Amino acid sequence: MKLFLTSAGLPPETTEAFLGLLNKKPEKTTVCIITTAFFANHPEGDAPHMKADKQRLSELGFRTMTEIDLRKESEKSLKEKLKDFDVVFVTGGNTFYLLKYMKESGFDKALKPFLEKGGVYLGVSAGSYVAGLDISPANWKHADDQNIVGLKDLRGLRLIDFYISPHYIPGHETILNENKHKVSHPIYALTDQQAILVEDGNIQFVGPGEFKKFE
Repeated sequence: MKLFLTSAGLPPETTEAFLGLLNKKPEKTTVCIITTAFFANHPEGDAPHMKADKQRLSELGFRTMTEIDLRKESEKSLKEKLKDFDVVFVTGGNTFYLLKYMKESGFDKALKPFLEKGGVYLGVSAGSYVAGLDISPANWKHADDQNIVGLKDLRGLRLIDFYISPHYIPGHETILNENKHKVSHPIYALTDQQAILVEDGNIQFVGPGEFKKFE
């Protein structure tokens, strides 16, 4: 299983590590962009960060990028479509909204065979939160990331046995320390220049600066 979990996509500090996960050059790598999370706050179209994510992929040489909105998919359609991609890029937005449609569409089930065949999961912000055991930490420090869909089951994709807290700045330390007792596993806080690479069970921290762990 190959995962690359980030706060802010692919800044220069983490790009080399991500490209090292791929079996092909970027121009020959197919990318599926899961856009659903940003529709919670931008129902009419592209959010600025979505445009920036796609521009960054283009700068790195990726040519085949296809957007998929989970609200329009089923487990069957997703299993069929994911066969054609090397990377699933799950963008940021509202974490609760994203998880709701991951489960309703069957994406959580369709993702398993994709990862088993060597596909790469690239998570950004909400896309990283959902990879964990559950998404309860998502609204501890982000006022705009609330449970607007009334989601009852907060269990994540459980691709990892820890939690991610993206967009970390020193001012978040108090909040994380106050809330860490609410979860049973460690929380790794990532700045916008850091990432966590998981490959076949091995965890590597990528990017500059100290990696903060709360437990």
